[in-house]
Amino acid sequence: MLLRLAYLSVTNAFALLRLLPISDRDKDVEILLLRHQITVLECQLGKTRLRFSPADRAFLAALLHRLPARVLRQFQLPVRPETVLRWHRDLLARRHAAKSRPQRPGRPRTLRSIRLLVLRLARENPTWGYRRIHGELLVLGITVAASTVWQILQDAGIDPASDRTSTTWADFLRSQAQVLLACDFSTYRP
Repeated sequence: MLLRLAYLSVTNAFALLRLLPISDRDKDVEILLLRHQITVLECQLGKTRLRFSPADRAFLAALLHRLPARVLRQFQLPVRPETVLRWHRDLLARRHAAKSRPQRPGRPRTLRSIRLLVLRLARENPTWGYRRIHGELLVLGITVAASTVWQILQDAGIDPASDRTSTTWADFLRSQAQVLLACDFSTYRP
């Protein structure tokens, strides 16, 4: 479509350059000739509607949108003036929609510092699941979705908390060693 629009623009620019040295009388004759051609084409088409490509619509809308509706009604156009104005509104709406579309679609990336903090919390607290880590981040004032925390843990290859918390006897005895050694094995008899 853009290639066709560029082609139409270039050819019409050359046509405009060709019209510069021509007198007003010759231009009027050419206009009458073109109007007659439009009338002949309309007669040949009969009830068949004329189909415009998107590039044709864009070119006509860009060319004719500055003219008031009353002037457009005086022209012998293959479409109604309201149609040309609607095409121009559509052209502007598409242009605005294209400019306001985000450059990178989808969810924005999570900050690297937040990802590192999530991984550190998971490493230092193996019994915490993604929901607990999410809650701790909220307490710290970091707003991030629980699903994002889960995704960070998945991407890092960290298993869910239930798989990470299986404690072996050696780990249990190591963690309880101080308590066991602090016990007084002597019996007290009053």
